[in-house]
Amino acid sequence: MNTNRILPRRAALAATAVAAGLVLAACGSDDSTNTAGTAPATTTAPATSEADRHDQADVTFAQGMIPHHRQAILMSDMVAAHGASAQVKALAEKIKKAQAPEIETMSGWLKAWGEKVPTGISMDGMGHGDDGSGMPGMMDDQDMNRLGNASGNAFDTMFLTMMIEHHEGAIDMAKTEKQQGAYGPAKALADDIITSQTAEIAQMRKMLDTERS
Repeated sequence: MNTNRILPRRAALAATAVAAGLVLAACGSDDSTNTAGTAPATTTAPATSEADRHDQADVTFAQGMIPHHRQAILMSDMVAAHGASAQVKALAEKIKKAQAPEIETMSGWLKAWGEKVPTGISMDGMGHGDDGSGMPGMMDDQDMNRLGNASGNAFDTMFLTMMIEHHEGAIDMAKTEKQQGAYGPAKALADDIITSQTAEIAQMRKMLDTERS
């Protein structure tokens, strides 16, 4: 055997293998560097809670119900000075106790949404209802003057009759909110209004029947 020929060949093969290993290592290093350099940055979009979502129907509901409630409170405030019965006085206090906090709640929603909070008992031209306010069941100036000029049993009858109509309008508005609204708390309030004011309508009709009998 010619060992002088074998040794140079083995040395050459070893050198070739080392060189190939260096090339592969270099390529592997380049690939990892490029991968790290070109990896897309991940961003996380802020999550929007479903409970915070609202739509135009929610805004319309709050902007309409606030002045609607204010008129009910205004009518209730007239009771003490017009010789109303004890039953009517108790009902008026119940209405004020329920609706005043609801006005505060709805005003808070509108402020948080960056929407206008109505002033007084009008929607500032946001619609056209029977009284020009855009809200069903609202009394116009003539109705309020008639109520203000009544007293005793006549006042009771007029108050109950008007408040039934007023409540029916609020229920209509609440039903629209339940169908079209997206904001959970507003829909829950609408449901409460439907339940409580339906019960008060039944109570007022019984009171009217008692007065007429």
